Amino acid sequence: MAFLELRDIQKAYYLGKEAFPVLNGIDLDFELGEFVSILGESGGGKSTLMNIIGGLDRQFEGSVTINGQKLDHTKEKQLDDYRRGTIGYIYQSYNLISHLNVLENVLVSLDMTALNGAQRKARAESLLEQVGLSDQMKKHPNQLSGGQKQRVAIARALASDPQVIIADEPTGALDAKNTQEVLGLLEQIAKDGKLVIAVTHSQEVANHGTRIVHLAEGKIDGDTRLKPAYPQPENVDKIPPRKLSALASYRTAFKHLTYNFWRNSLIMLGTGIGIFAVLLFSGLGNGVNGYIQDQINAMVNPHSVTLVKNPSGKKMSVEKIQASMQEYANDPAKLAIADHQVQHLKQIKGVSKVEPGYQFNTYTLSYNKQNVNASGFQTWTKAYASDTIKSGHKPGANEIVLDKKQALQLNNNQNYKALLGKTVKVTLPTVDAQNHPVQVTGQLKVVGFTNGGQTGAITSTNYQTMRNLLSKAKAATDANFVSVNVNNLKQVTQTAKRIQNYKDHGKYVFGAITVGDILKTVNRYVSLASTVLGAIAGISLIVSALMIIVTMYMSVSERTKEIGILRALGERKKDIRRLFTSESIFIGLFSAVLALVLAYGASAALNHALYHMVKANIVQISGGNIIFAFAAAIIISFIAALLPARRASKLNPIDALSAD
Repeated sequence: MAFLELRDIQKAYYLGKEAFPVLNGIDLDFELGEFVSILGESGGGKSTLMNIIGGLDRQFEGSVTINGQKLDHTKEKQLDDYRRGTIGYIYQSYNLISHLNVLENVLVSLDMTALNGAQRKARAESLLEQVGLSDQMKKHPNQLSGGQKQRVAIARALASDPQVIIADEPTGALDAKNTQEVLGLLEQIAKDGKLVIAVTHSQEVANHGTRIVHLAEGKIDGDTRLKPAYPQPENVDKIPPRKLSALASYRTAFKHLTYNFWRNSLIMLGTGIGIFAVLLFSGLGNGVNGYIQDQINAMVNPHSVTLVKNPSGKKMSVEKIQASMQEYANDPAKLAIADHQVQHLKQIKGVSKVEPGYQFNTYTLSYNKQNVNASGFQTWTKAYASDTIKSGHKPGANEIVLDKKQALQLNNNQNYKALLGKTVKVTLPTVDAQNHPVQVTGQLKVVGFTNGGQTGAITSTNYQTMRNLLSKAKAATDANFVSVNVNNLKQVTQTAKRIQNYKDHGKYVFGAITVGDILKTVNRYVSLASTVLGAIAGISLIVSALMIIVTMYMSVSERTKEIGILRALGERKKDIRRLFTSESIFIGLFSAVLALVLAYGASAALNHALYHMVKANIVQISGGNIIFAFAAAIIISFIAALLPARRASKLNPIDALSAD
């Protein structure tokens, strides 16, 4: 039984509905150890016949049987396996991959064998030595002569130990000397027990083999044996083929990326700038959040819950209660908290201390004929953090603590501490029980100073002092807020919920505000701002994705012949897709690294420039931000490469090989 059998092979090309026959019933048998030359004029069907034998052309009639097994040309995966394990190609135009060096061009075929890395390299070096190129392994194809390129192609064809070598005009571009060398190599391949099929116009080449098959107008018109097939060597171990590994695809993609590094660096820069902007704005949001949290925690005791009157009596969120309070700003009686309601708070589980208090929108401080108008006066409670007072002590009876800025204004920007122990006048507008305007005044001794910084001035007296002043002025004395202290920090939120569920005469009385609520609100606004800025930066990522798509389409166009070579060597459509998507992912990864370097550099510069103003790092890039940046880069680059990669995988190998 012949090793390779062709039966009734017919092939026609169509222009519209008109058929142009190329092969008209070809029947041929081939044996291992033969060097068969297919001789004929151009257009006689030689290349078409070779494409059918090599498993590249699937659209024909007839059958191809290899070693007793009939090939099903409708099954693409079977043909991939066939080309990978049985066929080796040698082309007139060499078809070497330009961005790989000589050794790597041979290793491309070996990557689809079961040999390990060291064995693959050793075999590639051995084959190159056999074809006389041991001193050219690190050169790229554009640094070689025509004869050297053809010998690289022969080494590559032999690398995976195929049983059939197809040589398409192997000497067509060579001079006489190189022609003889190549023919000698082909003859030796046949002597090694392989089937060599050479397509040629040259009678000289044809005479060098063991058999000549003449093809004319799609038919066999001559089959001449020049000498017997070479005998088969005994006990030859064949290298088992295997599917291309993902690692090999990544390695090839990385080599192409570095080969065209400067062009790809522009894409990386564009993508990196987009990711950098997202990283920087995210870090800015983190820094602002952290700064505000530190400022709030420095001024407010996290164990405290601040209670305000719920004027609607309906269960609502704190935000809605605060909005509702604005409606009653001119009717303080609606916001007053009765003494019995304050007393009830002491009975609620988790509450350790209850302190009623007063808040006033505006007030005036007077000292030595100097007046300061300010806003936000309230009585002292445990809600203030322990280190709110920077010097002195908290206010007792008829005492007051002043904010540092107000003290400076009252003392004509002289030493503010000179006011310690002095008496200042406090004037507050409020209302009486009938909601009539009342002015409250009091002479209070300065016993300490606070530094509200950017959170606002902190000026305060104690509750009893303020109540006495209100009573003396015949003003309403009901508290308008209550500070509740909770011993267990973990119970603050739960205790606040219990307080909010308290009803008096069927109506909800309190709205509870915790430090967590304040931070949550602040964080929401900061996050919104960060998201908006990030979205703006994200536009550049969309542009970057489009740049990657264009680059990948250009790469597919430039590497069309390479795609055909890889398919002819046995790579699957899946392998071609992975080749381009992995290169795009490398672009994304390097872009993310570049973005990270830029982001850390910019954040360091910003933090250095602003630290003297805020005494904090205003840009804080977190591990989560970094993970997001890398994930976004990989996802964007992968998605951007999908369409170009799909197009590459669907190229017809025959058309791809004929591309310029």
